[in-house]
Amino acid sequence: MDTNRLSKPIEDILNKQLTKEADAAQIYLSYGVWADSEGYSGISNFLFRHSQEERNHMTKVMEYILERGGKAKISALSAPPKDPKNVQECFEKILKHEVDNTTAIYGIVSLAQEEKDWSTWNFAQWFVKEQIEEESLALDVLDKLKIAGGPKASSESLLYLDSLLGSKDDEADLARSVSAMNP
Repeated sequence: MDTNRLSKPIEDILNKQLTKEADAAQIYLSYGVWADSEGYSGISNFLFRHSQEERNHMTKVMEYILERGGKAKISALSAPPKDPKNVQECFEKILKHEVDNTTAIYGIVSLAQEEKDWSTWNFAQWFVKEQIEEESLALDVLDKLKIAGGPKASSESLLYLDSLLGSKDDEADLARSVSAMNP
């Protein structure tokens, strides 16, 4: 008896999202290494923690596929993008990445609705909410950078932002207890 409760298109789009979340973890990790090499330990810490959050998202998707009887596929990751030129560009790239991820999540929601796969539709709603938070966070940092002078922000402003981001909370409340540390 076939116990897979996911259609082939749903399983495929979820596996693409699994890879997208893993790629996101690599991007945040790469930017965290860049920030640290530039002396921004708070921004680096923030980006490293976000890398782990993205890995947790990957694990959520993987676990959902498995719970529904599907086969999760672990794919090769893309090389991270080249280092940003400054903090402004770093967060512009992060926002662009998050907007792209939101579009991918909307694709899952749309397909689930089209197929009347309400379990997957419901599962994806957590990610819709999470993407609102992710985009808002990036926009908030970009707003602060704009006030500080954008790419020409003063050292004092960047020091303040570095301190602020280093002390931010780790992650939004999880809808489920699945994480990379607790699969």
